[in-house]
Amino acid sequence: MKYFIYTRKSTERAERQVMSLESQLSELKEFAAKEKLEIVASLSEAQTAKEPGRKIFAEMLDRICAGEAGGILACIRTD
Repeated sequence: MKYFIYTRKSTERAERQVMSLESQLSELKEFAAKEKLEIVASLSEAQTAKEPGRKIFAEMLDRICAGEAGGILACIRTD
């Protein structure tokens, strides 16, 4: 199966951001290499998730529906 790497950093409150976009990308690329996962593209956006309309995320979902990839690798906040 092919995957997209998706990183996002909220613009609403900096103190709630655990990982930068760069550190998320690095961690996810390392994980994909270790697990031998095929990455189609790495996509990033800096936008709050409180309001609908995340353009990059919506485009990624369209690309998944079109069969370009079957999954998403993303970091989640655990605090």
